[in-house]
Amino acid sequence: MQSQILPSRAALVDRIALQFEYGQNLICLLGPSGLGKSYLLETFITDKYLDFNKAFVQLSGKMTDQQFMTELLEQSFSNPLIDHSLSLSENFYQLYKQQPCGDCLWVIDGGRHLSEELIQQLEILAKQSPSTLYILIASQSVGQFSQAVEIHLEALNLSESKQLMRWFFDNLPVEEDPVFRTFLQEAHGNPALLLAWEPEQQTADIRTPEKSYKLLYLILLLITTMLLIIGFLYKADMTEWWKAHYQQDTTSSVATALPAEAVINSPEASKEPVLEQVEDELQAQQPVATNDDNNTTQAAEMPVDGSDSKNHNNESHNNNVAAIVDSLLPAEPVTQKTEQPTTDEVVAAIISDAEQAESAIEPEQPLVGNAWYLSQPDDNFVIQLLAVTKQEISDKFINENGLQGQVNTYQSLRSGKPWWIVTYGSYATLNEAKKGVTTLSENVRKNQPFYKKISKIKQEIASLNQ
Repeated sequence: MQSQILPSRAALVDRIALQFEYGQNLICLLGPSGLGKSYLLETFITDKYLDFNKAFVQLSGKMTDQQFMTELLEQSFSNPLIDHSLSLSENFYQLYKQQPCGDCLWVIDGGRHLSEELIQQLEILAKQSPSTLYILIASQSVGQFSQAVEIHLEALNLSESKQLMRWFFDNLPVEEDPVFRTFLQEAHGNPALLLAWEPEQQTADIRTPEKSYKLLYLILLLITTMLLIIGFLYKADMTEWWKAHYQQDTTSSVATALPAEAVINSPEASKEPVLEQVEDELQAQQPVATNDDNNTTQAAEMPVDGSDSKNHNNESHNNNVAAIVDSLLPAEPVTQKTEQPTTDEVVAAIISDAEQAESAIEPEQPLVGNAWYLSQPDDNFVIQLLAVTKQEISDKFINENGLQGQVNTYQSLRSGKPWWIVTYGSYATLNEAKKGVTTLSENVRKNQPFYKKISKIKQEIASLNQ
């Protein structure tokens, strides 16, 4: 028995055997190319009528009638002497008389290549065979045999199509995959088309890119350049700020009663008028007595001797003039000591300004790709629109349907191959996700989008990093 046969095909094999037992010696199995007629014939001749003398012939367009007759009779009889001038039925009768072959089962594949003469001979043998002779023919032409029972071979249903592909392919995509689901629908249950699935053509031969730090180096270089530019711009401002706040000119000059130039630049001969003028000013500034007692006291204190009085006045004048002259000399500028900031305070102020400028230049970028899905709650739902093995196809799909900025794309690993999956929205409940589908365009909805949980997407993303 064949190791693998679908349930519907096994039931058909039993049905054909039952028809033979009911007395139908000639059965024609009809169906288009690719439905598995040859495989069913092989299963039938292997499993059924084990004690019969069996013959299996596969016709082709190049095989002649004589070649077909020779091959069929050689499998039915041992070392037959075939007369090519006789027909198939005549040779069969003659050989059977010489060496009876017992009950026979003839299975013929490619019945559409049979000539009209051979069809008549087979019909004659099915009716008038000296022993039991069952003839099973596979053909694509309806009505080719007038006396045969015609059994039509139906296409596989969806579940049997998946089961057949699992027998021949180890790593199939998930059933929710739109590409795989469309392939199953377009194959229409034809085994030949189902077995023509080529997984390598559905995925791109993309090697995992090596980690590159060029982008990181470029970002660091740009940040360093911006900091240097900001430092140079702030250097001039800090210099002006330093001068304005910490290096003010506090030098003050001492006012004099007379211009210093008049005292310093004048010759010795001109000092006496200046001194006399100073004496007059000092006398004018002295207090004047308001009563007679003060006058008496001042008179008593003054010396009697006129010379002594004169000397005393001269000595007093000389002392006062010296002090005044000293005050008229150019005074040294006095500079106020101002409190200056430390180096650490200045560096801290520059760093603070640089950080503020950097934060203003580099705004926070929104999350995209797998990072966006990892930031979503596990219980949320998204609408899966497309799943392909080439990123160019997903980009083209997004551009053609005007979905830029409305969808997100994540990458996962299936059967060792990378996939790109396009989803729409993020909804807290399944009902909200169902309402979101109604907002999609007709062109997008024809791909039959479905709902997927964020938790499952996170598992697929996690498999990419394993």
